[in-house]
Amino acid sequence: MASRPIKSVFLMFVLCIAGCGESVELHGRLSEQEANEVIAELADKQISAEKSTSKNGVSVRVAAQDISRAINSLTAAGLPRIARSTLGDIFRKEGVISTPLEERARYIYALSQELEATLSRIDGVIVARVHVVLPERIAPGEAVQPASASVFIKHDARLDPDSIQSQVRRLVASSIPGMATAIDNPYKITTVFVPATAFQDKQQLVFFGPFLLPEQRLGFWKKAFAAAVFGCLLAIIAPLAWLTLRNKGAA
Repeated sequence: MASRPIKSVFLMFVLCIAGCGESVELHGRLSEQEANEVIAELADKQISAEKSTSKNGVSVRVAAQDISRAINSLTAAGLPRIARSTLGDIFRKEGVISTPLEERARYIYALSQELEATLSRIDGVIVARVHVVLPERIAPGEAVQPASASVFIKHDARLDPDSIQSQVRRLVASSIPGMATAIDNPYKITTVFVPATAFQDKQQLVFFGPFLLPEQRLGFWKKAFAAAVFGCLLAIIAPLAWLTLRNKGAA
């Protein structure tokens, strides 16, 4: 009979501990590098995260109470980065004959993807988009429409647009056919830099006994406190139950 209270307390203790460790998947099917970037960014915001590997890639999990802050933090940082196609992916031979128009569209898309991937590697760039227009003759006998490109970059406070604008224009001009002499022509290369709004982590503080804690962590500490209480009860009841059983056995 004495073992029943022990089992009940132990079961409640285990359930409480399990509740403290409740987590949800934040992102899945990531590469190892993408997962590490996500975890590093969350760590900067004091959000604990863990990763697990499966055959489908790497998953990142966070505590259920941190999911909102984690999503907002990663959105502001532009993570995980958008997966872009390479020239090899777009022009992979699959035995299908493409029309000249399809080949041209794929080539323009491939150029944009390659340039976006390169610009995204610049420190401070959150989102990079490139729109390319290649030289084209609208109708026989008409002048060829010149090549042009538009670059959109969303960046954080680390990046100074004035310090890299000339390099961005040079990169785009040297990467697109027919634009080698358009570096200083604002009508052929348009660059737009937009500063991102930094994520403001507004954590409301609440009292838990004499302690002032973030509201998002209140549930965790309540469960942790309950787990500690059950642990203490188990430590008290177990020896008493064992002594009771021992005395009955001796009698």
